[in-house]
Amino acid sequence: MTVITAWSAVSAYGVGAAALADGLREQRTVASTVDPEAWPVPGGKACVVPGFDARELLGAKGTRSMDRVSALAVLTAGQVARDAGDLGEDAGLVLGVNNGSAQSMLELTRDSLVKARPEFVKPAQFPNTLMNAAAAQCAIWHRLRGPNATVAAGRTSGLVALNHARRMQRSGRAEAVLCGAAEEFSTTRAWLEHHAAPNRPDGVLLGEGCAMLLVEPAARHGRTELAELLGLAFGVFRAPAEAGPALAGCVRRVIAAAGESPDRVWAHAAAHDPDLSDVDKPVDAVLGAPLRLPMTELVGDTHAASAAFGLAAVLALAVDEPRAGGRTALVTAADRDGTVGCALLRLADAAA
Repeated sequence: MTVITAWSAVSAYGVGAAALADGLREQRTVASTVDPEAWPVPGGKACVVPGFDARELLGAKGTRSMDRVSALAVLTAGQVARDAGDLGEDAGLVLGVNNGSAQSMLELTRDSLVKARPEFVKPAQFPNTLMNAAAAQCAIWHRLRGPNATVAAGRTSGLVALNHARRMQRSGRAEAVLCGAAEEFSTTRAWLEHHAAPNRPDGVLLGEGCAMLLVEPAARHGRTELAELLGLAFGVFRAPAEAGPALAGCVRRVIAAAGESPDRVWAHAAAHDPDLSDVDKPVDAVLGAPLRLPMTELVGDTHAASAAFGLAAVLALAVDEPRAGGRTALVTAADRDGTVGCALLRLADAAA
């Protein structure tokens, strides 16, 4: 058994779980015009965390060379740890990312080419180019002494992180595990996405942030069970037209394996690649008409963090919804690189 007992998020709605919950209820617009000097990006707009400054939010110590994605993850992990209280001696962490910080990678590569000598790069910048830099920073800052893992699976990263956390628990390597995913907005990422998806639908803006959950075999240390993880399913596809049927197959499998029925799904958070325009139709045919949460429209295209935000969104909205208690919530993800996945949660009655 794997249950979720705490969560938090840093998103374009602001810092903290309450900011995400309020923003989702009000469906506020999160698009903003970015500073063209700081971020010379195509289009000039994005869904960024308002007023985000690592030194102000985390303090000056240890943040001088910290990149943006690490700061987002460290801040979110700290909020979950603070709200949860005692995590025990072996608390682990699984963080989903895209490929780390593309901005840090480009800056180090550029410096190695334009400096007088290649070795004249900034030594403190090098750790930020590693894929597991953000997860390592989280463990160091919050003294998480258990297993520490980084996964990269595109928009399914949050679901893969949740699956890895469950495996840690089942193997006895950790009981309390922080799991989630983070994505940064940067000039480098904006231009990479611009060239990778030049025909992206109008109105789709890049976003950023981090969403993180605390998962345990059972609620401990006075914590309250928010939801139970009933199952996960993953699949692959070759052509974009195959994404929808592949994802619908995952949804059918996970619902059947849990002994549930599609008509008991209260909410469906969809973290889908904007380039996969028809992926929703086969899934909608399976589910009927639950509350639908299109995460890209709500918080921007947060790429690696998309599915993690979907998990956070259903937990956030279930609190004030009497019909949610005891029912299920579905989170789906689909990425243009050929991966799909879904997670099924049973929301606790206490969350209603």
